[in-house]
Amino acid sequence: MPTQRTLDTINNKIRRQTVVVETAETFKARAAEVGIASAFAAVDVVTTGTFEPMESSGAVLNLGHTDPPIKIRECSLDGVPAYAGFGAVDLYLGASQAVVTSGTVDSELPRERGGGHVIADLIAGKSIQLKAMGQVTDCYPRAALETSITRDTINQFYLFNPRNLYQNFIVGVNGGDRPLATYLGPLQPNLGNAVYVNAGALSPLMNDPELNVVGIGSRIFLGGGVGYIAWEGTQHFPLQKRLPNQTPIGPAATVALIGDAKQMQAKWVRGCYFRGYGPSLMLGVGIAIPLLNETIAGHCAVQDKDLVAPVIDFSIPRRVRPTFGLVSYAQLKSGRVTLNGQQIRTAPLASIYLSRQVADELRIWISSGQFELTQPVEVLSRDRAFLAQDTWNPRS
Repeated sequence: MPTQRTLDTINNKIRRQTVVVETAETFKARAAEVGIASAFAAVDVVTTGTFEPMESSGAVLNLGHTDPPIKIRECSLDGVPAYAGFGAVDLYLGASQAVVTSGTVDSELPRERGGGHVIADLIAGKSIQLKAMGQVTDCYPRAALETSITRDTINQFYLFNPRNLYQNFIVGVNGGDRPLATYLGPLQPNLGNAVYVNAGALSPLMNDPELNVVGIGSRIFLGGGVGYIAWEGTQHFPLQKRLPNQTPIGPAATVALIGDAKQMQAKWVRGCYFRGYGPSLMLGVGIAIPLLNETIAGHCAVQDKDLVAPVIDFSIPRRVRPTFGLVSYAQLKSGRVTLNGQQIRTAPLASIYLSRQVADELRIWISSGQFELTQPVEVLSRDRAFLAQDTWNPRS
């Protein structure tokens, strides 16, 4: 049996199409049956995946210059404001930006629509209406622009997502007496339901809890195309408390992702809207874990019963909210958990069905020689603290 492998060895097998790749769920079943050592000896790569809302996402667009040229300073795409505070025709469109005109919601545009929908429509090849106001200068004399764009009529169009792939997250409940509209969707009063986000044992960073193989420069499946880990994500918190298997008990590591949106597929990038909260973006992301040694294989063998998440009461409007303790992902995925002696329905915000499809699609890419793995150029921080922002008066 091999004691370790190299990435070069695995990539050579990918090129020859002799590599053995299994999805996370298949590998976990194998490891449970034959043991980690035998599973490691038989499998080279494990693929993970998730399909979930990732609101800290957005797209960079370069429109190309008009004649006469314009230096855009205010812009909307289908009524959704885009940021235009850098290059003359460079824009950044945030996934959670809502339809707004002159500071108010435009009554003529769909209220349940935002940046995530515009991004998804562009990826699907649809036409988007652009309205822009320019700062008139000698080299940029044009004052306004109204036109329609598609992904094929602009230059660069790529996703740059500041925070994706939480390594674990929370379970939301509502212990109050009125319904709550949250970023987890509706939470019913009196512990009427519980909503969780993370895909558990399928989730990419849960299978590399110590960030041994995932790092800056890692090639990934992003929205049905090829993407990369660009940096640690915002709110990256690897110092979260952990179980003996090194998986975190709450929100921990995150990553910033980048990828060419022109190569992405509409199936894996979808706008969504949380009533009473706002728009977001559903995104399919998959990471391949090379099994370089048995330690990495052991992390990939982790089961839902060995992963936990904290149950948080959203009825308390504070940064630090009361918790009902920890529950396992096996309990969450069973459809019910027990809190305070009460049986509560659970539902995932991530699509487990589509998360499985992401992992399997990536498996097919690798098995057919279409997708090689990359060595990170830098490790992700493992000692980043989490800082809160409190009101502070330096003169007090």
